[in-house]
Amino acid sequence: MTVLKRMNGGEANLLVEGRLDTVTAPDLEKELLLLSEASSLEMDFSKLEYISSAGLRVLLSAHKVFAKKNGMTITNVGEMVMDVFEVTGFKDILSIR
Repeated sequence: MTVLKRMNGGEANLLVEGRLDTVTAPDLEKELLLLSEASSLEMDFSKLEYISSAGLRVLLSAHKVFAKKNGMTITNVGEMVMDVFEVTGFKDILSIR
């Protein structure tokens, strides 16, 4: 997994590429901890190929943190990842565009 990070004022933008699974979820979690000063988060999943329950856990934690601020949005979700969001109910929890 590769994470490209960009700050735009108080908004953090992340492009997540590859697989978000048990091996890579801790890396994303570390990246998100570094964004504690950000007021909002946008995550681009256009290049995310796979997400496991470990990845979902990281997203849920980030959602809880940014819900207390200006929110978290996930964009450009591919069909395979969207299927996981739908089956797990995350589609109703997360803000997805």
